[in-house]
Amino acid sequence: MKKTLISALTTALVVGAASTTFAASNPFSDVPADHWAYDAVAQLAADGVIEGYGDTTFQGDKNITRYEMAQMVAKAMAKTDVSAADKAMIDKLAAEFADELNNLGVRVSNLEKHADMVKWNGQARYTYSSRRVQDANKDDTDRSNKDELLFRLEPTAEVNDHWSVKARLDAKTYMDSDDGSSKDDDEVTLARAYAQGDYKNFQVQLGKFGFYTPEQGLVWDNELSGAKLTFGNDLKASLYAGRIDLSDSKAVGTYKTTDTGYDKNDTANLQGITLQYDNAAKSKLSGGAAYYHVNSDAFKTLEDQSVNGLNDKRGKMVGVSYANDDNEDTADIWSVNAAYKFDRSSKLSAAYAQNTKADNLDKSWQAFYNYKGAQAANKGSWGAYAGYRYLGTFASIFGTQDAQTVGAKGWEIGADYTPFKNVVASAKYFSGEGIESGRDADTLWGRLDFKF
Repeated sequence: MKKTLISALTTALVVGAASTTFAASNPFSDVPADHWAYDAVAQLAADGVIEGYGDTTFQGDKNITRYEMAQMVAKAMAKTDVSAADKAMIDKLAAEFADELNNLGVRVSNLEKHADMVKWNGQARYTYSSRRVQDANKDDTDRSNKDELLFRLEPTAEVNDHWSVKARLDAKTYMDSDDGSSKDDDEVTLARAYAQGDYKNFQVQLGKFGFYTPEQGLVWDNELSGAKLTFGNDLKASLYAGRIDLSDSKAVGTYKTTDTGYDKNDTANLQGITLQYDNAAKSKLSGGAAYYHVNSDAFKTLEDQSVNGLNDKRGKMVGVSYANDDNEDTADIWSVNAAYKFDRSSKLSAAYAQNTKADNLDKSWQAFYNYKGAQAANKGSWGAYAGYRYLGTFASIFGTQDAQTVGAKGWEIGADYTPFKNVVASAKYFSGEGIESGRDADTLWGRLDFKF
């Protein structure tokens, strides 16, 4: 292998995150910006996966053997808290040194993984939002402010070479009223608890885990209790089966049932499949498709609801209708998404979803342009974005809601910045209106996140 290739691979495993923005200048003084491995190196470093020398060089003039390289690859492979994209880049490196890893990797991996059987990550997060919405007569504006403080712990326990157990513990309080996340219960919430098995081109999750699907949070951004199976490398297929609590969903959770036998806060059964292609090293284009089948008695009683408002004081949609003429208990949602990376700094993405069982508020779509992005491990890094979101209540059953709320459409802009290592500040602004009510709405949203 050429010496430059060895140097670049060394970079990907031993260099730490630089103190300046990656896209602004080359943080690795010995790696040319046009090198084929630069994107992978910069992304792994920006995500905090790789560690290295304080002077941000990788000492490319040092001779390194394939034995030493296999050891570094094994250390990167031993990390469990990496994203799917980072794991794909690490897998590509591992494929190059497969023979050495077969001979030495098990021993090295075991040493790294079991050095600390239980690891703790977490964050302390303050979020502020100020929403302004026209009243029902459109002659005045209602304002609601929210100050939320969240403390989160995320332990990971290694079981063996392939299996680990993970959890998320959330403690939430509202500083404007000093209420806990529930007025009747101020205890810590076990938001997630699941077992995860990682094998070559295969992953399984069992329990209650994060349910953030490939359409960038357009349809689902919550938790699923059940199972997830993922197959493949560049092209990944994921199968989902489980149950979702609908009590906090804008689709059904805002209605109170008094004259029927169905509980609007009933849980829903869900089955789904996603197909997603992403290979940053080979293609600037990524994308995929998904299908979800959801059924719950809660959907049966959503017909003939009147449109009488946009938001209550907590920002929930109220009074929008499902128009379920057939009194069905199902939602069939399909979605597509695509993204194009112009370079290391900028990306254009879009997604579309539709619920074929709903007669109104059945479509959602969004398009965003992203420039750079703040990285918690990289002091001084920053990013910005602008886009348009149309979130139909019954297509985005649990869509991402920060500045914008489900049931509204409009423009959204935002930016984030890392003033200190592991401290990220974010700000967003949404300006739009209710899809059915037509009432003007805007939101100023901010967050300060301390990660550890």
